[in-house]
Amino acid sequence: MLDEELELYEKVVSVANALIAETYSEKAVTPGVTTIEDLLLYYLQEVSDLGLENYAWPSFHIRGRTPEVLKKYGKDDTIIRRGDFIECDVGIRYLRYYTDHCVWAYVLRPGEEDSPPGFKRVMAEANRLQDIFCGEFKQGLSGNQLLRNILDKAKREGIPKPKIYSHSIGYYLHEPGSLIGLPWEQEDTVGRGEVRLVPNSTFTAELSLTSPLPELGGQDLRVALEQEVAFTPRGTYFVDGLQTEFYLIK
Repeated sequence: MLDEELELYEKVVSVANALIAETYSEKAVTPGVTTIEDLLLYYLQEVSDLGLENYAWPSFHIRGRTPEVLKKYGKDDTIIRRGDFIECDVGIRYLRYYTDHCVWAYVLRPGEEDSPPGFKRVMAEANRLQDIFCGEFKQGLSGNQLLRNILDKAKREGIPKPKIYSHSIGYYLHEPGSLIGLPWEQEDTVGRGEVRLVPNSTFTAELSLTSPLPELGGQDLRVALEQEVAFTPRGTYFVDGLQTEFYLIK
């Protein structure tokens, strides 16, 4: 992108993040009543009301339920309940630019004012992985080289079960820049993994880690995050910040 396009893209991404923030609020969610399908429809309606376009496959999912909760309500229960996590994978097309985000919310239990310590720890680990991701961007490296460098450093620093599956974004949702891993391929993405990094490129920092949490009885929680980053001669940065805390729904 040109420098002035990067400036415009920051505004596009900020609109996308604002839509997610509104959807992860009491305006859209009444715990024990609202279903995950209701939440998706709320988001789609907000995008439509603003005259924007949705990207291809927006989704919302309930995460982090313990076996006890699943037994109580059944595995097909879609009502958003207190203690639930919500994960979205959504994006918009605005001014011909695409966005792509994976963002999390936590539905507070009675008496809670914040997410429990274990959840805050795993979010901090995910942020550390995002920092490692940005720190390895260097002009001329291929997507496969970036993948190896990011994963090697993450493992050295003790990030639990890191995964990287990042793609270029901007004028297109997924192509044509360097491909940095795939969910099912963490070594060599043949072809597009050999595309080399050039300045003023925008990417999704799409990644995940998996960690056991005491609040879930030692059960693993896979936290996947996705935010836009820009690689420029001035450095690599998050286009509109990054998620450092769970959105909290009362």
